[in-house]
Amino acid sequence: MQNRSHTPTPLSPAASVAPLSRLALAYRWGVQRLAALDALQPLAALLARLYVAQVFFWAGLTKLRDWETTVFLFTEEYHVPLLPPAWAAVAGTAGELVLPVLLVLGLGGRLAALGLFVVNAVAVLSLAELAPAAWQQHVLWGTLAAGLAVYGSGAWSLDRFLARAPRG
Repeated sequence: MQNRSHTPTPLSPAASVAPLSRLALAYRWGVQRLAALDALQPLAALLARLYVAQVFFWAGLTKLRDWETTVFLFTEEYHVPLLPPAWAAVAGTAGELVLPVLLVLGLGGRLAALGLFVVNAVAVLSLAELAPAAWQQHVLWGTLAAGLAVYGSGAWSLDRFLARAPRG
């Protein structure tokens, strides 16, 4: 006599449906809750833009305050590849003053963030020694700049405003 019970065996498809449907429900519930974080994206992008811009802008102002020392540092301390020290000082200072303003405004934000990423990378490569704490700061700045270059300036930016502006 055969057992005609409708109890699913552990390997039957019916046995795995209930746990999978519970998992799917839990997943959907989690996704819905995490979607609330989407509302924070514009603020997070703005804060990242402000932080990175502030760091580089103040560095540029410091270079302008004592130009002789800046050129001396680019001659003796910072070994920027491919550029003469005086040109490197001008290019680095200009980048540190112009790109942060564009980044804060979110005007050409991806390009500004990419430019600051390059300025940051050149600074790291140009120094013979970098203290571990300074290295961590450069990693943070580079990571934030790279994220802004990849994902853009966010909803609270002139880039987004101009993209939505009526044409014609």
